[in-house]
Amino acid sequence: MRPRASYWPAIPFEKIDERAAKPIAAVGLAVAAFGMRLFMPTPRETNLLVLLGCAALGYGLYLRYLVIEAPALEAACAAGLPRAVCQVRRFAIDLYEMQFFGGIAIVAAIVHVTRPRIVTFTVALIAAIFGLVLANNELSAFAVGLLVMGFARPVASSKRAPARAASPQTTAPPSSKTFR
Repeated sequence: MRPRASYWPAIPFEKIDERAAKPIAAVGLAVAAFGMRLFMPTPRETNLLVLLGCAALGYGLYLRYLVIEAPALEAACAAGLPRAVCQVRRFAIDLYEMQFFGGIAIVAAIVHVTRPRIVTFTVALIAAIFGLVLANNELSAFAVGLLVMGFARPVASSKRAPARAASPQTTAPPSSKTFR
């Protein structure tokens, strides 16, 4: 007899309590009956999410370390130098003080948990990344937790139930005189 591949003892099928298996089966049947599936982005959507997430992370790091916290730029903007970077810096600081990124992330994450869609997931992810990088940590971290919970929510299937097949239309066989 071969040794088992896992370290956990196997439970014989006969000893599984049927009462414990019924609720799990009922949930599976309900999800199958109503045509629902768990929220899972397609590979193309996942690639887009990775791209947008990396872009948000890169721009957030640029804003924080090269625009907001740069001492030379801070001195130039305090002296009244009319540059576009100074306006971007002031705008980013204003958004930080209003907890804007964390607020947008938490609102979009709550909407995503209630009705999982890729658009709300993307908005919440980008806002949470900006919030975490720009030190709006509390709301952004909570939004990330809600986004993770969103993967466990069922999504209404976009596929319609198959239509009932019509009676098959038969034609005469090729050897028939009506075929020609």
